[in-house]
Amino acid sequence: MLLEKLKALVAQTDIELTDEQEDQLIAYVELLDKWNKTYNLTSVRDPSEMLVKHILDSLVVGKLLKGNIFIDVGTGPGLPGIPLAILYPERNFVLLDSLGKRITFLRQVIYQLKLSNVTPVQSRVEAYTPEVPFDGVLSRAFSSLQDMVSWCQHLISAETGTFFALKGQYPAEEIDALPENIELVASHQLSVPELTGERHLVELKKNN
Repeated sequence: MLLEKLKALVAQTDIELTDEQEDQLIAYVELLDKWNKTYNLTSVRDPSEMLVKHILDSLVVGKLLKGNIFIDVGTGPGLPGIPLAILYPERNFVLLDSLGKRITFLRQVIYQLKLSNVTPVQSRVEAYTPEVPFDGVLSRAFSSLQDMVSWCQHLISAETGTFFALKGQYPAEEIDALPENIELVASHQLSVPELTGERHLVELKKNN
């Protein structure tokens, strides 16, 4: 049963979820599984694997985030944005993707889960201009940190904005190749229950 599996995974972390949050996360996985058969939203086919590779992998980042308004760039089916929006109903998340089918799916998720803190936007990142700068840019979609900062610099405040990149192994070469106006704030090794392989959250900011 998915709910029991979710509870067992969360018990291995310091994440605290209410019953409602657990139900929302399970409903999200069920929707992802259902829509995936037609829309091909993720290569992960097994819902219990989705709990590890998508849900927990997103939630463990939460305690490291600073700020209240975030944009998840290249969100795909809503990762890490949807799990984080469920975990933090007091924070606001814009979920950006250029593919219409993903945005259609996200609108359905928001409707069914009654999420009032999520705004899906269909746009290429370079064409999107926020009304106010974001506190943080989140992404696990970019191939390199260099791509992330060059495409997303216009989205965050120079004083307080932070880039949060979800990566596998520590990206030493990518960090060495960052432009001069970007500095590494921190790199956090993440522990995701039952996930094979390393996970890191790399935190970057502008220094000009």
